[in-house]
Amino acid sequence: MTKKTPKNTTLIITEKPAAAEKIAAALSGATDEKITNKDKVSYYEFYKGSRRYIVGCAVGHLFGIQQIAKRGPFPNFEVEWQPAHQKGKSSFTKKYLAVLKKLAKEADEFIVATDFDVEGEVIGWNVVRFVCKQKDAKRMKFSLLTKEALDKSFDNLLPNLNWGAAFAGETRHYIDWFYGINLSRGLMKALSSTGTFRILSIGRVQGPALNIVATREKEIMNFKSEPYWNIFLQVKDVKNQKVEVKHPKDIFKKSELLKFKHLQGKSGVASTTIKEDIVAAPTPFDLTTLQTEAYKNCGYTPSQTLKSAQSLYLAGLISYPRTSSQKYDASIGYDKIMKALKKYTTAVKYAVNKKPTEGKKTDPAHPAIYPTGENKKVPEGDKKIYDLIVKRFISCFCAPAKVENKRIKVIVNGLNFTANGAQIKEKGWMNVYPYSTKESKIPTIDGKVDVLEIRTEEKETKPPRRYSAASLVKELEKRGLGTKATRAAIIETLYSRGYAREKSIEVTELGMRMVETLEKYAPIILDEGMTRDMTEKLEEIEVATENLEEKEKVILDEAKKSVTKIAKGMSKNIEAMGKSLADANAIVWEQEKEANTMTECPVCHKGKLRVMYGKKYSRYFVSCDAYPDCKTIYSLPPKGMMKPARMSKKAAEEAGLKEGALEKCEECGFPKVAAFKKGGAPWRFCFNPECPTNEEAMKKKAEFKAKLASGEIEIVDGKIIDHTKKEKKKPKAKRKKSK
Repeated sequence: MTKKTPKNTTLIITEKPAAAEKIAAALSGATDEKITNKDKVSYYEFYKGSRRYIVGCAVGHLFGIQQIAKRGPFPNFEVEWQPAHQKGKSSFTKKYLAVLKKLAKEADEFIVATDFDVEGEVIGWNVVRFVCKQKDAKRMKFSLLTKEALDKSFDNLLPNLNWGAAFAGETRHYIDWFYGINLSRGLMKALSSTGTFRILSIGRVQGPALNIVATREKEIMNFKSEPYWNIFLQVKDVKNQKVEVKHPKDIFKKSELLKFKHLQGKSGVASTTIKEDIVAAPTPFDLTTLQTEAYKNCGYTPSQTLKSAQSLYLAGLISYPRTSSQKYDASIGYDKIMKALKKYTTAVKYAVNKKPTEGKKTDPAHPAIYPTGENKKVPEGDKKIYDLIVKRFISCFCAPAKVENKRIKVIVNGLNFTANGAQIKEKGWMNVYPYSTKESKIPTIDGKVDVLEIRTEEKETKPPRRYSAASLVKELEKRGLGTKATRAAIIETLYSRGYAREKSIEVTELGMRMVETLEKYAPIILDEGMTRDMTEKLEEIEVATENLEEKEKVILDEAKKSVTKIAKGMSKNIEAMGKSLADANAIVWEQEKEANTMTECPVCHKGKLRVMYGKKYSRYFVSCDAYPDCKTIYSLPPKGMMKPARMSKKAAEEAGLKEGALEKCEECGFPKVAAFKKGGAPWRFCFNPECPTNEEAMKKKAEFKAKLASGEIEIVDGKIIDHTKKEKKKPKAKRKKSK
C-alpha cells in the first residue's frame, strides 16, 4: 500500500478571470505563473514558503436552479442546483468547471475570494460544496482589487463562509424560480392555447415593476388637461429699477382675470428679503445614486452604468460598485487617495475638509463607491463614469456652497406678486461636481413701485411625467423592490419582453393587457407588499447566524403555497387569459412589424426590407417582406437585439426630416441597423455587404473567424482573449520542495 503525499496546496476561488489575475499577482508579489490548458482556460500558481497556492475562477454562476425532470406538473417545485452548461446558454462555463474540478483534487485547503455580497457568496458556496466537496471554506473579504487591499484581506481571512448571505442568496434563487418560471409558463400556456406564440415572463419583482409604470400610464391616459393663466406685472421703483413679478397662484377661472386688468398704472409697495443659504456638499455614491446621476449627467441607462462601474472595479480603478452605503470608512485612506488623484485632476485643490459628508444609508459589506487613485489608463468607454465617481469623491471633502437667495414681494391693490433670484457667492463643492443651481440676478427694490405693464400667459395643466429607467430604479429602491444588483436588469426585461418602449418609459398594449389580465386572474403577482415582505425575510436570513436551514424552509414553503394558489387560478381561466393576451400581442406584433420595416427592396422593388428574427437559428436578419416571391436576405451579427437605426430629434431636424426617420449609410444609401447589447450603447452599421464601409469589416471578420477556429483567440465572459500576445514574464518564486 502506497503512502499518500500531503497535498500542501490551497485553492483560491475567484469570480472572474480578471479578478483571478489580480489576486494572484497581488498575493504572490507578481511572482505567479500563468498556466493555460488546451481549452485556453487559465489559472495561476505561486508559492508562499513551502505551500503551493493555485487561483482559479468560476466565470460567474457555474451552477443554476433547474427542473429535475424534463416534464412535470404545473406548478413544479422539483428543482435542484445543476451545472449551468447543461442549460445550453452557458456552454462556455463547462471548461471552467472542469478546470476547477481538477484543481480541487490537488488542494487540501480552500479560500473563497468571490465578490463579498449575496450573489458572490452563492457562487463561492456552490463551488465549495459541488466541486470541492467541502462543507465550509475560509473567506477573503475586500472592496478593492488593489495589492494593498488584497494583501490585507489575505492576512485577515475569515474562518468561515458568510453563511447568512449564502442561505439568503440560495433562497432567493429558489423563490425567483418558483415564481418566475412557473408563472411565465402559465402565461405562455394561456397564449399558446390561442395558437399564438411569444416569449412572456413575469416574476415577483417584475410584476410590481410593470404595475408601477402601468399605473403611471393609466394616470397619463386618464388625465384631462385644464387651461389656467399666470399673471405678471412689470414694475419700476423711484431709481428706475425694473423687475417682472408674478402672482403666486395659478388662475383657473377666466372671470378672475378681470381683477388684474385694473392694475395698469397703479402704484404698490415692494420689499426685498435676502437670505444666504448653505448648500452642503453631496453625499457619497451608492449604486442607485450613481445610476441616477449618470443618467442625468451622461445619459447612461442604469444597466450601462453598472456595466461600466463593474469594468472599472475589475481594472482596480474604483471600489466595489454594488453597494447601498452612502458612507466612506476612514480606513480607505483619504489622504493617500487624494494625493494619487492629483495626477488625474487639479480639482483636488478644492478638497479642504479632512472628513467627508455622509448620507443615511449603510451597507455592512462594502463602503460607498470611491476611486482607488491607481495610476492606470482609464478605458475610453468608461471614462465618463470614472470622472463622475472621482468628482463625487472629491466634492464630499469640499466646503459647502453659499447661495444668496433674494425674494421681492410687491403688493398692489391688496394682490401679492413675487420674484425670486439666486446668486452663488461661494462655489465650494460646485467647483468640482455638476450642479443644477441656476443663477438669476434681480435688483433690490424697497418702497413705492409703479405698474408699467400687465402680462398674461395662458397654459394647460400637464399629466404626470413618465418614468425614465433611472427614475424607475430609484422608485423601486424607495419601495423596497428588487436588489441594488437586479433592478437595472428587471427594467431591461420590461423592454425585451415588449411590455415597455421609449426612453421615457411608455407601456405597450401588451404590457397594459398583461397588467389587466393579472389584476383579474392573479393579482397577488402585482402586489408589491407581498414582494417587499419576502425581501425583508430574505434580509433577515442574511444577518442571521443560526437556524438558517429552518428559516429557508419556512420561506420556501410559503412561496410554494402562494405559487400553487396563483397557478390554480391561471389553470381555471386559461382560455380567457389567452384571448386577452393574444389580442394585445396582435396589436404589438403589428406595431413591431411597422417599426422594423425599412425601405423598398433593391432587388424586386415590390416588397420592403424588414428586420426579422429567426427562431430556428435564434438570430436576426434582414429580408424582403414579399417572400416567397422575393428571397432577398441579408445576414446580421449574431449578438444583440437588432432594430432599424432611426434619427434622433436633433439629427432629424438638421436633415430637415421628422424625428424617428431612418438613418441611412452615407456611402451606399442603404438604411442602417442598430444593434442593442445588454448594458451597452447601440452600434449603428450598414448591412449592405457590397458597401465600401464593409470591405474592411468583411476582411477583419474573415480573419477573426480564422483565428477563432485555430484557437489563437477565444471569447470568455464576453471578452476576447488573444493567446498570441506575449505575456510579460514574471520572476518565478523559489519553490521549496516539501519533505
